Amino acid sequence: LSQLRDFLLVYNRMTELCFRHCVCNLNYRLLTGREETCLDACAGKLVRSNHRLMSAYVALMPSIVQRRVADYETSAA
Repeated sequence: LSQLRDFLLVYNRMTELCFRHCVCNLNYRLLTGREETCLDACAGKLVRSNHRLMSAYVALMPSIVQRRVADYETSAA
């Protein structure tokens, strides 16, 4: 449940950022070609950066867990 909440928070933040950055005219029902291109680029950039951050987190996680275990064992002794 918390993972879904976190995903929705990231998705909503991305939507808000890209909308504010790319959509400048609300007089039309449909997006202009320029707005669509901008939104695709914006969302793609944010998704790629999120993937890079998650990859770095997954790579570092074993060492973080190992350090926490060592700290716990030290404090328990």
